[in-house]
Amino acid sequence: MAIATKYIEYTDNNSILEGYFAFDDTQQQPRPTVLIAHAWEGRDEFVCEKAHKLAELGYNGFALDVYGQGVFGNNPEENGRLMQPFLDDRVMLQRRLTAGLQAALELPQVSANEVAVMGYCFGGLCALDLARTGANLKGAVSFHGLLHPPGNTDGNTILAKVLVLHGDKDPLATIDQVVALREELSKADADWQIHFYGSAEHSFTNPQANSPETGLVYNAGADARSWRLLLQFLDEIFI
Repeated sequence: MAIATKYIEYTDNNSILEGYFAFDDTQQQPRPTVLIAHAWEGRDEFVCEKAHKLAELGYNGFALDVYGQGVFGNNPEENGRLMQPFLDDRVMLQRRLTAGLQAALELPQVSANEVAVMGYCFGGLCALDLARTGANLKGAVSFHGLLHPPGNTDGNTILAKVLVLHGDKDPLATIDQVVALREELSKADADWQIHFYGSAEHSFTNPQANSPETGLVYNAGADARSWRLLLQFLDEIFI
């Protein structure tokens, strides 16, 4: 196995975006692919490392870019300013995510009918929103994601199996929102599962998260358990 990586430039209207693609270049046949949506900082090393890790496990990893080529936040204030327009305009967000999916599907290493999406925090919302559009996905996974619905996807059938990995003490996604998501997914005829991690807060997979006052705290146990569950899920959907 030889893991290769490259940056993939693609566009959404006039915006230039830059994904990060990791794959085993010894494989001759197209492979199952996992899109990875970033948190509010932008397409940073965290999601690129996840793409590389998935490639080592035999999948293709494609880290999506929502904000634009070279656009990253350096602190909570900047991160919030970058993220907020996409929270305010979910149609724009969904269009940008679809552009990333299409860019991945154009790669010869990608098996068109074997694509899943996963994401962290804001990226968890992205993963759910792409599934909510009815995109042809095998699965969608949210790690401590934002959960509020977009308001424009009612009546859509969700084709992806959905896995939500949620910290029980997450202050950014309340229990009421979890219950509402359960009802939403059921109405969309989705095959869904939601897993709670006791004592886990927001950002429980990020070792750099150490802000108890805002509820952004790393939890090693929840991190390890959620990753194992992801791998089990991927094994199930990519039969």
